[in-house]
Amino acid sequence: MHSDLSLIKNSAFKGIYSLVGLAAVNFLLLSGICLLDLSDVSNAEPSVPVSEDNNAEILLLVWRYRGRNPCDCWENFRISGCTITEDRSMYHKADAVLMWHRDQIISRVKEAPLPPEPRPPAQKWIWLNFESPTHVQRLWKFEGIYNLTLNYREDSDIFVPSGYLIPNVLLDKVPHTARFAKKLNSSLDPRPGFVAWVVSHWHISLEHVQFYELLKDYIKIDLFGRAGTTMLPPGRDSVVEMLKQYRFYLAFENSQHTDYITEKLWNAVRGGAIPVVLGPSRKNYERFLPPEAFIHVDDFPTVQELAQYLRKVKDSPSLIQMHLSWRKDYSVYMKLWSGESYCTACKAVRMRKGKIDVVKNLTAWFVS
Repeated sequence: MHSDLSLIKNSAFKGIYSLVGLAAVNFLLLSGICLLDLSDVSNAEPSVPVSEDNNAEILLLVWRYRGRNPCDCWENFRISGCTITEDRSMYHKADAVLMWHRDQIISRVKEAPLPPEPRPPAQKWIWLNFESPTHVQRLWKFEGIYNLTLNYREDSDIFVPSGYLIPNVLLDKVPHTARFAKKLNSSLDPRPGFVAWVVSHWHISLEHVQFYELLKDYIKIDLFGRAGTTMLPPGRDSVVEMLKQYRFYLAFENSQHTDYITEKLWNAVRGGAIPVVLGPSRKNYERFLPPEAFIHVDDFPTVQELAQYLRKVKDSPSLIQMHLSWRKDYSVYMKLWSGESYCTACKAVRMRKGKIDVVKNLTAWFVS
């Protein structure tokens, strides 16, 4: 995000560690990645110098642009030296071409799914995808094509998670990001609702549906969404507003894969509900949140014991405080829109200008 982030890399986090304790060290290391590597947006290997040329101007062509007008990276994200275009006539001048995987799969017959070969010298092709491996089709068709990956996985070349926490003591160091971050309410006030779940994908073969079917035998769960019993009003924040009335939210991912943690978790965080998560491992979640900030379904040997614990927390002010007191020290930032990904990609290309990026074996990396 903001270039000032590089100034806090070696100082601020040392103080944070002492404030929140050793239990959150791994989580804060990830916060450092989000705050700092999204600014430097490069996971280049340490042996290869990667630096920003302040005079470099980068042209990024989005092969199939999503949005009304190309994003102004400086005005929106304070990323300089980057121009985003959807004009394919600029292909031979573009420093990089970004392609959404899904668009290459469903591309219309008369439309070229990929740019023409041979590509211009030193031009980088970027694979962008935010779906889990379960829902990524025909990955094998695109082997040996892309130089860089933009993804929610931490080990992608350009790491763009769906959300992350910012310690409040660092907000003044990242003023542009802070404009869009939401300070978390740490209120312990009673809430009328117990457990909520917003669900749109419903099939009995899906693990999150199977888990719900077991859990509902022990506790009452209010269902919302297309596959629920109650539709939410339109609006981007309708889920968050609903969750302000509930103590717990089932932040169940549709599939379970490394780092696949979506807005389901961050909606719960924003709404002040305690997330009950089903997804990757607890250890994986702890890279995004303090360990007490969520309840993992794997914490309990049986579904019944999970249900018993949720009832216990609901009636225990001390347990509620344990799960929510961390919030007073943090703000949450959620990925804004596609333009943020485009500008982050452009910044990454600028940082790597002059570096040779070999083509990727996507299947071996992403499906592992």
